[in-house]
Amino acid sequence: MELTQVALFLVLLLLLFLGSGVWIALALLGVGWVGLQFFTNTPPGASVASSLWTSVSSWSLAALPMFIWMGEILYRTRLAADLFEGLSPWLRSIPGRLLHINVLASGIFAAVIGSSAATTATVGKIALPELLRRGYPERLVLGSLAGSGTLGLLIPPSVMMIVYGVAAEVSVARLFIAGLLPGLLVMLLFMGWVMLAGLLNAQKMPPPEPPMPLGRRLYGLLKIMPVLLLMVAVIGSIYTGVATPTEAASLGVLGSLLIAFWSRSLSWQGLLDSLMGAVRTSSMIGFILAGAAVLSIAMGFTGIPAALAAWVGELGLSKYALLAVLMLLFLVLGAFLDGISIIVLTTSVILPLAKAVGIDLLWFGIFLVIAVELAQITPPVGFNLFVLQGLSGRDIFTIARSALPFLFMLLLAAALITVFPDIVTWLPRTMTGG
Repeated sequence: MELTQVALFLVLLLLLFLGSGVWIALALLGVGWVGLQFFTNTPPGASVASSLWTSVSSWSLAALPMFIWMGEILYRTRLAADLFEGLSPWLRSIPGRLLHINVLASGIFAAVIGSSAATTATVGKIALPELLRRGYPERLVLGSLAGSGTLGLLIPPSVMMIVYGVAAEVSVARLFIAGLLPGLLVMLLFMGWVMLAGLLNAQKMPPPEPPMPLGRRLYGLLKIMPVLLLMVAVIGSIYTGVATPTEAASLGVLGSLLIAFWSRSLSWQGLLDSLMGAVRTSSMIGFILAGAAVLSIAMGFTGIPAALAAWVGELGLSKYALLAVLMLLFLVLGAFLDGISIIVLTTSVILPLAKAVGIDLLWFGIFLVIAVELAQITPPVGFNLFVLQGLSGRDIFTIARSALPFLFMLLLAAALITVFPDIVTWLPRTMTGG
């Protein structure tokens, strides 16, 4: 069979597996085995065994369960409530007022939890009923929560960056630092839209609340000081080269346990639940990575990625044209797959294309994460939409329409880092380690 026919057959087989409800990891592994068995001269046994072991034995992956556990611990504390109480007095006088809490709290929570769905769920549980009770328009509340929850993927420590770093063989530490300025950029874009929406819907907003004395506002900030210090300790230790991502993750777990102890908001049962949650999530990601590794090695032996990269080279596509095509591809995939699956499913084919047109793989990792952020608010399989559907009772398409402006803000962020790549690459160049 020609390579085009082989590629089409394997894609259809993968879609068949996924559509029939087979676990993503097993679908990836099965398609990889079929590719090796029937379309190469390589015996699948040894290749599959070797790739399974190699995919989950990378030292970079050691940080994954620790960061997940850190997030699971803080997910079960009073952090979200403290963020709401500490930030709200400072936001009462700017357009959009307390809607900014969704953006700021999600950004802070993202910096210590690394998960989009968990960020949306935790901030949403506190902010959604409170903002609706105060009379804020439901459309703006839902949209800002759905959009801001995506910051959990971009602001380090990000589980998605660890997965990409392992798949693309890019330094996880440098990826973390590369995500800082784009993360702040996305937060500023979101806050800018909230301010504009607040001005455009001024008649629907609740009346301004009376100002709070400076002393009470400063006291509220004390409640969020521990988590801010934890953020600085984790990211600062990586940036300065004092700690590797794995060591910083261990520091983060210790800090989150201290915060939980200090706030007296984590029971022994909660601690056990956080451990089991971390085990389940880490195992799921590891299983998917193992299946993707088998598919990747099968693709390599068939020669499909190299042929595709050569074909794209012959087309003469510019870097920007290729990025536009890839963004459209990620938007389509995001309607059906979760972010981790998108990354592990596409990297074996897309990375050779990116290299062929001279794209920096560190920069491309941040571009890919922003594309995956878009997938979090794209129906019908947008995980943030599912979370908010459970919290609000609204249908998923109503929430998706509310989040549409934030989708455009993410597209604008992708365009800005494309035109000004130093937004991504400047901080990693100044690192003293990693």
